[in-house]
Amino acid sequence: MKKRLVLFGTSDFAQLACLYFTEDSPWEVAAFTAHERYIVTTRLLDRDIVPFERLEATHPPDEYAVFVAIGFKGLNRVRTTIYQECKQRGYELVTYISSRATHLGHTRIGDNCFIFENNVIQPFVTIGNNVIVWSGNHIGHHSTIGDHCFIASHAVISGHVTIGESCFVGVNATFRDGVTVGPRCLIGAGALIVKDTVPKSVYPGPRTDPAAYTTDELRNF
Repeated sequence: MKKRLVLFGTSDFAQLACLYFTEDSPWEVAAFTAHERYIVTTRLLDRDIVPFERLEATHPPDEYAVFVAIGFKGLNRVRTTIYQECKQRGYELVTYISSRATHLGHTRIGDNCFIFENNVIQPFVTIGNNVIVWSGNHIGHHSTIGDHCFIASHAVISGHVTIGESCFVGVNATFRDGVTVGPRCLIGAGALIVKDTVPKSVYPGPRTDPAAYTTDELRNF
């Protein structure tokens, strides 16, 4: 019998996660959950949507695990807050690794991670907790991805790279080997990172220099 799982969220990502867990994992998605004020319907993909405020009563932590299917909103702050609350409430946080991702093992991957298909993860990589790695990335040997990061598609992360916690990495970003990216950076689509970055840097688009503003000043990300 499959293990039972509740997905936090009702977005496109949550719906994708439901399909991936159902078709390619030992987990059975029993329900979705969200904060009651955001619930506009009681069913999604033939499953109940239950209020997060009462989740222990309907799906207790000794019988159900949780995956927080939230994207990069607020530079990962929203997903991080829910992740931390679920842990405080005693829930196991589940990691999904696609059977179509390429890795030889010899890696460390934390909880509440989601690794989509066609990712190449080389040996001696460390991926922290609550990290989303969308499809088609290369993560080079001996690299480290910090907690609460979001890696979009087709990034090239060379060997011995360190990406600090709560970073966002856009589509087609490239990192030279050995660089360190500070915490809470936003690396835009197509950016080329050839030297270490300071925390909260913003690299918008295909360029190698940071913007004059920090991620603290972003209002619509």
